[in-house]
Amino acid sequence: MQKFTYFVSALLTGTTMVHAAPKASNHQNASKPNVIVVLADDLGFGDVSAYGSKTISTPNIDSLAHGGVCFNNAYATSATSTPSRYALMTGRYPWRNPDAKILPGDAPLIIREDEYTLPKMMREAGYATGAIGKWHLGMGKGKINWNETVKPGANEIGFDYSCLIAATNDRVPTVYIENGNVVGLDKNDPIQVDYNNKFEGEPNAVDNPEMLRLKWHHGHNQAIVNGVPRIGYMKGGKSALWRDEDMADYFVGKVKDYITEHKDKPFFLYYGLHEPHVPRLPHERFAGSTTMGPRGDAIVEADWCVGQLIKNLKEQGILDNTIIIFSSDNGPVLQDGYYDGAVKMVGNHSATGGLRGGKYSLFDGGTHIPLFVYWKDKIAPAESNELVCQMDLVPSLAKMAGVDTPEDLDGIENLDAFMGKSSSKRKDLVIEAKSKLAYRTGPWVMIPPYPGKERNVTGNELGNLKEYHLFNLENDPAQTVNVADKNPEVLAKLRKDFESQTVGQVKNAPK
Repeated sequence: MQKFTYFVSALLTGTTMVHAAPKASNHQNASKPNVIVVLADDLGFGDVSAYGSKTISTPNIDSLAHGGVCFNNAYATSATSTPSRYALMTGRYPWRNPDAKILPGDAPLIIREDEYTLPKMMREAGYATGAIGKWHLGMGKGKINWNETVKPGANEIGFDYSCLIAATNDRVPTVYIENGNVVGLDKNDPIQVDYNNKFEGEPNAVDNPEMLRLKWHHGHNQAIVNGVPRIGYMKGGKSALWRDEDMADYFVGKVKDYITEHKDKPFFLYYGLHEPHVPRLPHERFAGSTTMGPRGDAIVEADWCVGQLIKNLKEQGILDNTIIIFSSDNGPVLQDGYYDGAVKMVGNHSATGGLRGGKYSLFDGGTHIPLFVYWKDKIAPAESNELVCQMDLVPSLAKMAGVDTPEDLDGIENLDAFMGKSSSKRKDLVIEAKSKLAYRTGPWVMIPPYPGKERNVTGNELGNLKEYHLFNLENDPAQTVNVADKNPEVLAKLRKDFESQTVGQVKNAPK
């Protein structure tokens, strides 16, 4: 059993445990709070020391967990980035949108401009809205001209201000995009991006390995930027290229500027961390911060980013009127495209905290993620075992802001649960990994049979099983024993409830 199983086994008792703390004031009577959502990238349940890890220290992230509601039973909808982020932004299951899959860097925006979104809702409630950091929800309408203003993007779905990377830090274009425009672009050196064809005369990782400072493991063998092989080919834009090691500082600076500019009026800020997604190239001052190599060091850098955020809120005098929601887009992965020592140097660290699977997986480690809700002196510090989902933030924050939401959202209004004041209204959840679905309710997880390999090239278990599997997470959080045969009535009910919610969505599963 992995290192943190002793902790995970206590997560699913269905109760909320409140630590001794001053009585929280009624959030409805407080002045309109700022709201900041911080979303890490590929950060696992066991990657945060607030959940009991003794192999890594994340004191700034922990301060949110220990000072607010620390959810032991929180989920993303999906085990990969794009669909998970789609659900967070829209309050809808991503499998309802056929375009909500892992996107290339030149993919069009997958959220319709007329679609209901979290930033639109917050703007309707009188908030300024900003998005800074990783995006990965697409931009433009296809065949993007990166040398002109790219529309539609974050600004067209409700953000007044945006400064983003289009997709992931391992995909081209490797540039920052502010309000639709590439930052620092020289018009005499236009950007070209192609995900299928090389640009003549431009080096690539396959033909020019001597130019690499980071060796690729799979897939990441096309354009070379800063000595790092990427996904996709790119030409031009030399003055606009980022330096990977400076990305955290760049976005922290943008976050500080945004907070300072908007400190006198309510704002909603989405802050998408890029850590610890590959390529893991934290700033040089974080090198060697852990014994786990670049992945561990990148997590320490992410914790520093959170610390800088908290420090700036204090300096601006608005920490006590700001709700900070911290989470991750999906579960962790060690080997994800580069030889960076993550697998060799992980040691006794369990990125999933003893959960099975991870990124790309239908097992619990794919979608069971860290989630903390912090509001200084307004939310009493507590640990909660209530079932909640990031998708629930849209209707929950709408309730707080006094805004009505569409009736067809999949997210559930769960404000009091997020504030640590009541049990959760969410009783079940359909989870997704690369268009394959499973079902979570009570202590149970049901995974239908799917064809395919047991593990992908990253080494993560995918949850492709030959028959229906039923796991009792209360007794078996690591999902080691299939109890379907011993619980035929439970399995039958879960199959019926699952299929009623996912008509036409479940492929390759017997009826």
